[in-house]
This record gives sequence, structure tokens and C-alpha cells, in this order.
Amino acid sequence: MPGRLIRGIAVSRGVAVGPALVVKWEVPVVSDHAIGADQVDGEVGRLREALAFAAERLTGVRARAEERAGPEEARIFDAQLMILEDVDLVAGTERLIRDNHFSAERAFELKMMEWRGLWSTQGSALLRERLIDLSDVEIRVLTRLLGVDEPDVLKGHDGPVILVARDLTPSITVQLDREAVLAIACEQGTRTSHSAILAHSIGIPAVVGLPEVLSLVKTGETVVLDGWTGTLQVMPTAAEVADARSRDVRQRALVHDLDEAVDQPAVTTDGVAVTLRANLDLPEELDNARRARADGVGLMRTEFLVVGHGRMPDEGEQTALYQRVGQAFPQGAVVIRTFDLGGDKFPAGFRTTAEANPMLGWRAIRVCLDEPQVFRPQIRAILRAAAHAPLKLMVPLVTRVEEVERTREMVMEEADALRKAGIEAAPGVPVGVMIETPAAVMVADHLAAVSDFLSVGTNDLVQYTLAVDRGNARLADRFTSLHPAILRSLDVVRKAGKATGIEVSVCGEMASDPISVWVLLGLGYDVLSVAPPSLPLVRWLVRRIAVADAVRCAAQLLALPRTEAIEREARAALGRVVDLKLIDPTT
Repeated sequence: MPGRLIRGIAVSRGVAVGPALVVKWEVPVVSDHAIGADQVDGEVGRLREALAFAAERLTGVRARAEERAGPEEARIFDAQLMILEDVDLVAGTERLIRDNHFSAERAFELKMMEWRGLWSTQGSALLRERLIDLSDVEIRVLTRLLGVDEPDVLKGHDGPVILVARDLTPSITVQLDREAVLAIACEQGTRTSHSAILAHSIGIPAVVGLPEVLSLVKTGETVVLDGWTGTLQVMPTAAEVADARSRDVRQRALVHDLDEAVDQPAVTTDGVAVTLRANLDLPEELDNARRARADGVGLMRTEFLVVGHGRMPDEGEQTALYQRVGQAFPQGAVVIRTFDLGGDKFPAGFRTTAEANPMLGWRAIRVCLDEPQVFRPQIRAILRAAAHAPLKLMVPLVTRVEEVERTREMVMEEADALRKAGIEAAPGVPVGVMIETPAAVMVADHLAAVSDFLSVGTNDLVQYTLAVDRGNARLADRFTSLHPAILRSLDVVRKAGKATGIEVSVCGEMASDPISVWVLLGLGYDVLSVAPPSLPLVRWLVRRIAVADAVRCAAQLLALPRTEAIEREARAALGRVVDLKLIDPTT
């Protein structure tokens, strides 16, 4: 459709102009046929050979990913290798062959359907993002069993082109030639999907989450993909192409400035030092955080260890991971958030009753305290890792002082048990609270009295305070961290921490947004935990701000009754310091 602008999610920066190539790869079709009893052993053998072949090929892809994208990104493929080795998958598929006389390919397809259904119905955003990994594994095994070629999205086409697809598997993405593929546009995907991470790492501009892009774009049509604004322009005018290329030049100049700022201290123009830590959703983000010179980790989510797995991670696995992350930042704190299970995040096989409103139900610290067999191994792992790294423990979704007190008791109990067992471990770790609810804000002074630090999780704080589902597109304009109630909450929490003399930080998405960073500095926050891709921009911005100016602005904002007025005044005030079009190309 000529002139159509499609808006999505920017995941890899840059602008590309060129012909579109619409690709529609599919999982191979498997015919439904039975085998004879005398063929069962042969089919089991075929399955095992195909799994071994897929693992060998995947190991090669992993090596290619490490060469092109880096060691952390290459670990993406470790998850796929674990799928191939999963006992339930292998044994379950073999049972289907032996008990039902299915062919190896039919049995494997059915097992993949079972896994896909399980991951889809659990409601976890993390699991939905990993469905493409299942497809990657399924394609690799089925093509071997069926004797057909693996998908080649560029077959029969000469580049350079802009790939347009429903989604791309990690294996396809990491092997794309940058000379042949100018950019990637996908109908599905998120900022943290594996394909998005790989596209960013190998330097291919990419936009995902483009609604109906497969039906709106035809092969051969000229398109402009803008990895800064997250847009795809179909059949652009000459002026639109020129504007996109000009924006690309400006943004690349900013990126150059950001790269230079990486090794410079995060100190404001009036001499206030700001601590910039990283938020980590997955271990593969660790390398990016180190490259951005993060001052430690302000929030390491641990649900990825559990969600989508058939079992809980054992103590040794957790210890090794926490120690690896902690030792990556020997000079800075690393805050491990305990399992935030429940809501939309439960491990496969975890038995619980359905809840009418799970986000207000049995989740986070409530699950951990009620299920000590889940919580205690994690506490022990953190204590063991803390013997070799500067770790802290943070408790999510706290609403009662008793929850913090009981957690502290369990930490001391496990530390004592480890000491008596002769296992090397720290005698204790700092225990902090994640402020995410209005209840926690109202008793912030009491929580501060029993905590070693506080950290504001603005994502859930906004959701619970404003009664707005952050995943509801219809309410997107109402989900704002610059609401008067949020600013007042932040002010209350910061003052509670100051009165007690403990550190108070912000670890939600608010700390990654330039306008909000200006407001946070004005409210007195000098410890921010930021998504790794945003660290350079926040550091660059901090070095251009005078906290005294931000403080005066924040005092005025706290007195305003309307969200629109707060947003307007905050934007105008920061606009007098930096060019907002430069830091927000959608402006």
C-alpha cells in the first residue's frame, strides 16, 4: 500500500532503504502415517540420529554466533541445545513411537505441539518470546527426518533487500549476510526476543511488532526501515527518504558521542555523581552491560531459570550463574531479585489453582515464603556466590514488614546451615525491598527500618497505583510514570530512605527514559538501574544536566495536579538543556 507508515518496535538502530523481500518460511509439513511393529526400533534410531545431527549443526551455528555477535549472544543457542537434550522431549517422543507406532517425524511433531501448547497457555511473556526457539529446533530436526532442505530465506533472490517476515528464527538471523540483507522487518517479536538481540549484535537494522506487515508489503516495493523510530514506510516519497537518511546521520553522530561518553564518569555539570547500574533479564545481556561500563547490576531477574523449564534449577546451577554475574562487576553491587513467580510466570509443571486476577494473587514473595523448598535453595545459592562476589538480595512485591523480617530470618538460617555443613558461603548478604505497590509506598519508612536498601520498580508501581494494565494497548496513553501520584510516591520513598540512611534507587523503565531521568534527578535519586542499551544515552544525558536545575523543576512538578501539565513542563525544562529531537527521534 503506497505511502503507508507502519509503526512497530525498534530493536536494532539504523536506517535502510531498498526493495522488500517478503519471506514466508514454515515448519515442514508431516504426513500422518503409522509404522509397523517391526519398524519401531528403526524409527527410534532415526529420531536419535536426527537429534544428534541437529545438535551438531546447532553447535556450528553457536560458533558462528560467537564469531559474529559475541560470546554472550552465542549462549542464546545453549537454550536450544538444552531442548534437544531434554529428557521429557526425548523419552516422550520415543514413547509415542513405541506405544502408538507413529513415525519419528510424526511423534516429534506431536511432542513439539504439546510443548508449544504448554508454553502458550501459561501466559508468560517470556515463554511466548521463546516459542520461536521451539520452531527453530523443530525445523532443524524435521528437515533431517524428512530429508528436505532447511529454510533459505534468500534462495532465488539477489540482495541487497529488506527482509519482511512474520518472524525469524535465531538460526536464520545469525547467518544473514549484511551485504545481502539491508534490514529486517517482522510482524512478530519483542525487544528481548532472541532474533532481535542477534540482529542488534551483528549490526542489521531491525524493527519488529509491525502489525499486518505481510499483507501490507509486496516483494519488490521500495520501503524505508527506520531502526531509530521503529517504523516501516512503504513506497516513500523522495522527501521521506531524504528525511530518514538525515535522521540517520544525526542519530549516528549522537551514537558517536555516546560511545565517547562510555568511559567518562556519570557526573552532572554541578558535580553530582550518579551511579548507573544495569537491569538484566537474561545472562546474554551481561556483556552489553559491561561494554556500557555499568556500575554493577541493579536488578537481575531470575525467572528465566524457571519459566519454561520442566524442573526448578538446582542450587549448584544457581550458584554458578550468580557468581558469574557478580564477578563480572567486582567493583559494583549486583542485586539479585528473588523469584518473581506467579501472575504470568510459573514454571512448567508447577501446580497451582487458577486465579481470577493472578497479578493481584499468589505471586513473588508470597510464593517464595509459602514454598520454602523453592526459596531456600535460591537463598543458599546467593549466599554461596556472595563468598566470591558483591551480591545483594532483593525481595519483590513486598507489602508487609513481616515479609522482609521473615526473609532476613531465612537468610540467617541458611547462612548458619551452610557454615555448619562446611560449605563456603558469605555469613550474610544485604537484603533490600523492591517498592512496587501503593502499600509499600505508604509504609516505606517502616520497610526502610528493616531493609538495607530500597529500589523502586516503576513498571508495577505505575500499573498498581493507576490501575492501568501496562500490556493493554487501549490504555497505553494512561500508563505514564509522570502522573502526580507517581511523582509523590517517588518523593515519599526517597525521603524514607534518606531518613534511615540507606540507598534508594530506581530500577524500572522510568530510569531509561530521558525525560524521566531529568525528573528522577530532580527528586533526589542518584542511583539508577537502566536497561543495557540505554546506559550510554543516560550517561551522556547526566553529564549535561545540572541537578540544581532539575531539583527546582521537580519542586514545581510536584505541585501540578495534571499529568499533561507535568509532561509538558518536564519536556520543556529538559529541552532547554539538550535537543530533544536528538535524543527522541519520534519527537
